[in-house]
Amino acid sequence: MPDPTEAAAPRSLAGDLWGGFAAMLVALPSAIAYGVAVYALLGPAYIAHGVGTGIVGAIVLGFVASAFGGAPRLISSPCAPAGAVLASLATGLLNGDSATPERIIALLALVAVLSGVLQLGYGLLGGGRLIKYIPYPVVSGYLSGVGVLIFLSQVPKFLGLVGEKITAPALWSGPAIVVGLVTIGGVLVAPRLTRAIPATIIGIAAGVLAYFAIALARPELLQVTGNPLIIGPLVDQAGGVFAGVASTGPALASLHWADLRSLAIPALTLSVLLSIDTLKTCVVVDSLTRTRHNSDRTLIGQGAGNLISAFLGGMPGAGMMGATLVNVESGGRSKWSGMLEGMFVLLAALVLARWLAWLPVASLAGILIVVSVRMFDWGSLKLVRQKSTALDFAVIATVIVVAVSVNLIAAAGAGVALAMLLFIREQIRGSVIHRQNTANHISSTQHRLPEDQNLLQMHGQVITICELEGSLFFGTTDQLRTELAPAMQNCRWLILDLRRVQTMDYTAAHLFAEFETTLAGRGGALLFSRLPANRNMREYFAKMQLTGHKANGRKFETQDEALQWAEDRLLDELRPAVAEDETPLALTDFELCREFVADQTLSSIEACAKPRSYDAGAVIFNAGEVSDELLLIRRGIVRIVMPIGGTHHNLASFGRGSFMGEVAFLDHGARSATAIATTAVDLFAISRHSIDEASRAHPVIGVKIFARLARTLALSLRRTDAELRAYYDT
Repeated sequence: MPDPTEAAAPRSLAGDLWGGFAAMLVALPSAIAYGVAVYALLGPAYIAHGVGTGIVGAIVLGFVASAFGGAPRLISSPCAPAGAVLASLATGLLNGDSATPERIIALLALVAVLSGVLQLGYGLLGGGRLIKYIPYPVVSGYLSGVGVLIFLSQVPKFLGLVGEKITAPALWSGPAIVVGLVTIGGVLVAPRLTRAIPATIIGIAAGVLAYFAIALARPELLQVTGNPLIIGPLVDQAGGVFAGVASTGPALASLHWADLRSLAIPALTLSVLLSIDTLKTCVVVDSLTRTRHNSDRTLIGQGAGNLISAFLGGMPGAGMMGATLVNVESGGRSKWSGMLEGMFVLLAALVLARWLAWLPVASLAGILIVVSVRMFDWGSLKLVRQKSTALDFAVIATVIVVAVSVNLIAAAGAGVALAMLLFIREQIRGSVIHRQNTANHISSTQHRLPEDQNLLQMHGQVITICELEGSLFFGTTDQLRTELAPAMQNCRWLILDLRRVQTMDYTAAHLFAEFETTLAGRGGALLFSRLPANRNMREYFAKMQLTGHKANGRKFETQDEALQWAEDRLLDELRPAVAEDETPLALTDFELCREFVADQTLSSIEACAKPRSYDAGAVIFNAGEVSDELLLIRRGIVRIVMPIGGTHHNLASFGRGSFMGEVAFLDHGARSATAIATTAVDLFAISRHSIDEASRAHPVIGVKIFARLARTLALSLRRTDAELRAYYDT
């Protein structure tokens, strides 16, 4: 049988060939249009230069970005955001006193270089994931602003104006308007006629045909030199479409450090916008092809492509949605489709350079007008209808207005500020309190005598347990104060569990200090549990003395330990403290055995009880041991832990007067956990076998023992049920 991979390889290569060729048909006209959109601002003499920069950018980006990138089917080329940012910068530079066209060209090249370097940095530092977290309203507003700027910049070219104001209709060129309208019509109608040929190609072809049809009645339109309605000759200038390759290096060398500093913000804006545009295209392709791109590697490829393109005199660009989708639909599967697209652009530039001179400027303007209208987020207009999305619409509208009235650089600053506003809004919308409860609804794992449990039930509301989450900063601090205000009226011990807290600032620390002062005045304390493992958070707490020796605040590794500490303080106030040298309890002091005094069976129980003693830290029994013993604690504290993955999880603590091991006593099974003596411990061990023997002589012993155990287990289950309800209801 033939190897299926051998058959798949030719199909993949054929798909990449057709995909690259089809993508070239979309990318090349667009690249030329964006180049003209930027450099035509310098005057009609620089339109040809704009064509060359667009073509070089399409060649270099197509090859380099695909070769080094992390999205196999992505087609990269000069794009609308690049055209808008550079055009906005060029317009601002033209208004300067000492700016010449040559200097502006050098400054635009420097911006492209810096943008490429920044994109390389984003990829190398893992910024591919972070850029995708920029709020969508900011991105939508920015791209819509780019669309508006492109539209406004292309209207004069659409009307055939060269330096004149559009407010003078008498200067409008009829042929240019007709060519532009025919081009737009061709782009819009093309998808209904055929999917085999890109709509851009059909639109340009229709515009060119319309131009030559008009030229039959207007012979002066057949002049290639000095004709403002067409691109003009390319091959007559030195180097042809590649004239910028030799001139870029010397132009960059003539710049100074002051130029570098002044262009830092425009370069940052361009790099972020191109990165977002690229990653957005990658996400769409992933959903269509059920693949996953490498964001960081993609940015490295984009940065390398833009950097090399800038040094060779080309425009910067990004992953293009239209060309990429055409590539996918035509069979492109690997990075070779993008590399072949760059090669096809090079071949087309070499073969068709003489004919590119006849491309009507109005036709290119028509294509960009269609692009700009499609870039505008028309769906965002629906956001103004609902109060919940009004702020999102305000963000989008603000970015658009700033981009149009000032420039894209200022819009970038407005976008960053509004992104912060959106972040604060989202933080304020949700509560920073994950769960809140009091000690009369939930209790620690410390097993206590019934009278102590009753005291905690009656007075436990003075202990508040609050689990926090998210970010504690100036935007959420007042909300936390408001939500805790009812509990703080009677609270004496406040436990703040910080396991889910991500960040905090000085405002939150100041609020904690207020809580601490208030609680200390009532004889209580502020307790912290489960501080985040983040080293910066722990150091911040230490510097603020929130858990230091000078503060009343205390920190605990677990919430249970903090709750147990607060319960102990409350119980110490409600009943006399137990002396440290407590004497071991007698058998009759245990509630389990008191009833046996009256019916004269106590001696039989005493015969079953075996006294034992353990030092602090000693293991009383291990998980997995088979036993049938019930253990009554006469003195000390025993901690029950469950071994988990090399560590232990604290399940419960038993003190003087409690008993444990009732499950193994009942079913003769293995111990489910390990018991460790926290302090020196004295206890009685009563085996199931000995009780069974005593019950044969005195059946009442078995009846009372098992009845008491059943009651204890029932109370424990009821308490657990109540705590679970409180846990899930809060």
